[in-house]
Amino acid sequence: MMGGLNTKVGMDNTGYEDIMGRHGLEERKEDGERFANLCAFNKLVIGGTIFPHKRVHKTTWTSPDYTTQNQIDHICINKTLRRTMKDVRTKRGTDIAPDHHFLVAKMKLKLKKHWTMGQTISQKLNTAFLQDTDKLNKFKLVLSNRFQ
Repeated sequence: MMGGLNTKVGMDNTGYEDIMGRHGLEERKEDGERFANLCAFNKLVIGGTIFPHKRVHKTTWTSPDYTTQNQIDHICINKTLRRTMKDVRTKRGTDIAPDHHFLVAKMKLKLKKHWTMGQTISQKLNTAFLQDTDKLNKFKLVLSNRFQ
């Protein structure tokens, strides 16, 4: 889940240690409390609070007069996938909105091959082909030529 939720979750993670870190900005407001409860109920981790960064890389919104900065946009991920999230930070200079900054999450996924039921590796390889000595010798010759 991600988006401009306009909620401040703050840096105090008391009671929410399993869904957020201590690297948010400012204090949690009432809407931030509701958002933290929503994330806790749905087992979502608030990514922007986990990784330590300079304030400039945590700020997702800046007021038009540049006096106020907040972290109000968030990227959340399922708690079981928490370790796939490697970093969350803002990128400035993108032309998405005059007062919001682009929020980026770096992820590292390990994908596994999905095997269908009943299919084994031996069924995928034609080992019967190599039982014929003529074909086996041709196969060895092709392999030796390929790796020379």
